Formats: sequence, C-alpha cells, structure tokens
Amino acid sequence: MSVKQPFERVVADHGRTVLRVCRAVLGPVDADDAWSETFLSAMKAYPDLPADANVEAWLVTIAHRKAVDVTRARGRQAIPTGDLPQTPAAAETEPDDDLADALAHLPTKQKQAVAYHYLIGLPYTEVAAILGGSADAARRAAADGIAALRRTYPGAATRKGKTR
Repeated sequence: MSVKQPFERVVADHGRTVLRVCRAVLGPVDADDAWSETFLSAMKAYPDLPADANVEAWLVTIAHRKAVDVTRARGRQAIPTGDLPQTPAAAETEPDDDLADALAHLPTKQKQAVAYHYLIGLPYTEVAAILGGSADAARRAAADGIAALRRTYPGAATRKGKTR
C-alpha cells in the first residue's frame, strides 16, 4: 500500500511542471496566478485523492481547468484604453519568450496537446483525458502543433533533440 506524500513535497516535486503548463497555455503574464489557483484547489482536494493516484496528471488536469477559467475571465474583462506600457527590455525577458510567443499563436487544442505531451511528458492517453477526445486526436493535435512550431519558431531547428 502506498503512502501519500505531504502536500509540501507534492508542490516541490510538481511545481515546475504546473508552471510550465500554465505558461504554455496562458503565457507568462497570467501563469503565476493560475499556478497559485491550481495549488490552492489541489490542497483542498488532496486529502481525498487516492494514495495510488497519478499526482502529476491530476495536477496538470487542475492546471488546465484553471487556465481555461483565466482565459474565460479574460474574455469578460473590459479592455483598457490609453497609453500602453513600454515592453520590458531584452535583458528582462525569459529565454523561452520566443517559444511562448510561438505557442500562443497555435490553435488551442494544438497548444495544449504540445504543452501536455512534449513539455510535461504526459502520454497521449492522459492528454486525451484532459482535453477530451481520443488518444489519436491528441497525437494528431500535438503533431500538427509541433509541425507549426518548426515552421515558425526560430529555435526549433536547434531544439529538435529536446522534444520527445
């Protein structure tokens, strides 16, 4: 019989994975809020999670739902007018900003399938369970997303070895 880890250990073990999901789906601006919301929800539900559950897949599912919630809320917000702030200097940006931009331009299903399979490492059956649909559909969406990234992302040629 397996014993559940303390929740603090779950956060330490899977926090980066959840943040990558949030950034891939939402971009860097809203990712931190979605990450926090994911772990708040997970903390409430963790006592009822079976000890043999796949914690990473469970957290990715929660992160996906929180990202959808943020996306929906963003669509209901008023659009501010006036002067826009200046963009951050190149030194302040993260190294994967180009990848985040390329991911942001993919259709939603492709973006999510690429993030969950290639960035997080979930098998297509689990990706399909999160997104809805079949494993074949998840595989197709991920393949189409990777093909589009290879055409548009400048670092794709040098990062080929890093994809699964």
